[in-house]
Amino acid sequence: MNDISVLGKNWVSKKYNDQTVNFLKDNYNLSEIVSRLIAIRNIKLDEVELFLNPKIKNLLPNPYILKDMKKSVDRAITAITNSEKIGIFGDYDVDGATSTAILGNYFNAINQKVEIYIPDRKSEGYGPSKKGFEKLIDLGSKLIFTVDCGTLSFETIEFSQNKNIDVVVLDHHQSEQILPKAFSIVNPNRFDDFSRLNYLCAAGVCFMFLIALNKNLRESDWFKKNNIKEPNLINFLDLVSLGTVCDVVPLVGLNRALVSQGLQVIKKKSNQGIKILKNICGIESNISTYHLGYILGPRINAGGRVGKCSHGANLLISKDSKEIFKIANELEGYNTERKIIENNMLNKIEKNISINKDEPVIVLSGHNWHGGIIGIIASRLKDKYNKPTVIISVEKGVGRASARSTNGFDIGTAIINAVQNKILKKGGGHKMAGGFSIDENKIEEFKGFINKKFIKIKNSINQTANIFFDAKISPSALNENFLSQINILSPFGSGNPEPKFVIENLELLKSSVVGEKHIKSIFTGPDGSIIKGITFNAIKTHLETYLLKKNQKKINIIGKLSLNEWKGEKKVEFIIDDISVNKTNNNSVPSSNG
Repeated sequence: MNDISVLGKNWVSKKYNDQTVNFLKDNYNLSEIVSRLIAIRNIKLDEVELFLNPKIKNLLPNPYILKDMKKSVDRAITAITNSEKIGIFGDYDVDGATSTAILGNYFNAINQKVEIYIPDRKSEGYGPSKKGFEKLIDLGSKLIFTVDCGTLSFETIEFSQNKNIDVVVLDHHQSEQILPKAFSIVNPNRFDDFSRLNYLCAAGVCFMFLIALNKNLRESDWFKKNNIKEPNLINFLDLVSLGTVCDVVPLVGLNRALVSQGLQVIKKKSNQGIKILKNICGIESNISTYHLGYILGPRINAGGRVGKCSHGANLLISKDSKEIFKIANELEGYNTERKIIENNMLNKIEKNISINKDEPVIVLSGHNWHGGIIGIIASRLKDKYNKPTVIISVEKGVGRASARSTNGFDIGTAIINAVQNKILKKGGGHKMAGGFSIDENKIEEFKGFINKKFIKIKNSINQTANIFFDAKISPSALNENFLSQINILSPFGSGNPEPKFVIENLELLKSSVVGEKHIKSIFTGPDGSIIKGITFNAIKTHLETYLLKKNQKKINIIGKLSLNEWKGEKKVEFIIDDISVNKTNNNSVPSSNG
């Protein structure tokens, strides 16, 4: 190997079939690079048109293929017909906030009385709480929807049923083989659901529910009889796309269409809360999945992490411009506070706690760590060490944990198994993330349990530190025309990642630190062209050493393209994931398996 990856990773060229590339070029009038990127993604040839032009009408299944959908719609119809007040209990993350807003805005639009409740993360924790249900019931709710939660809430749901209050669960988290005694549970990840829509987030499930409910009301002439304008469900797609992207569910199938059309709705007629938050963030360009996932999402999440947990949902439901502006500004402040707490906690953990590199799963615990930040810390360490990570904050003998996983290890199922084995008090999640509560004296037992779980399946998981790239490109490819070709494959996200590219034999001209943690760099290529790049979170990593000092050796960079729009000017830049330093002048990248 002639080159050294600064982060110690192998750069692996993704494989593709040349015949497929030629077929796509000939039959779909696509360029070489777009054809190659589609071939790499193994899109079935008879599904290429749907992939390139994802439309909900072409991908939407019958909502009633979801288990309990008919029961749920029938119960909602009864509530609407009898003018029963509806309660909505939502989670405090973005998926929970958008799901709450999707239902709340719909019921408000048809003049149905509705109350929402978002639990306090610290005092109530995740999922339906007796306190929250009592509040909704005291306010007159006769039917309660739980959104993005409820699938494992046995005691709280039984409490409501004992008070003759029906509960409809709209969720996507994995279930046990015994379900709570709710009136109905619509969840594509419940053990007995065969809809094959398990990739939906809660916002997607709520949208499917509204499609079924709205159709029922239309066909029964309810809108005409009550002189109410039928809501246009397309206008709810901005919220659906926001929840889908921020919950990092795969952008495949119906999800791809929901996000694609949702981004168009945001451009044309955005939710007022999204619009004001976008302005506060200074987003001048058209909203992309990047803006949803990395700019707007963290701010909406910030209320649930360090501020008022209900702020996210209220931002997306309120029709009062002054209230929305106030909430959006407070969320901006909460996000700044969150960053400070996050940096302090991460520095403290990495400085004072040793991480056992021999254990396949990182499990760390400490007293009185900020419960709203531990999920982010788990994600940061997971990315750094390429291992599933669990962070546990202990108070008064009880730990609350957030977990993040790597591809191939289903952390949600592992947590549920630990609950069934009486190691955890309660918990749940999905393949890539989860949470739980645990008695402090059980933490070591859990650590052994989760590592054994991983070891059992480790042979099927590739944990090699690889970065896969789609193609090598020349520096001159950093232009709007090339980027527009790449964006034919958008929206990008989980399940359809942005293409990664390698550019070789560059000379570093200069670099500077921006925003405390990031490094901006200017390179020149062999053809004399200038490349501008940015490396996020590079400070205090090995990348800092190479990017902030003048180095005479030629380097290669790997990452993705980005359009930087500022005051009407557009420039294509390179977002750097890793660099390698050439030992010789050979034209190569850190070696690979393909």
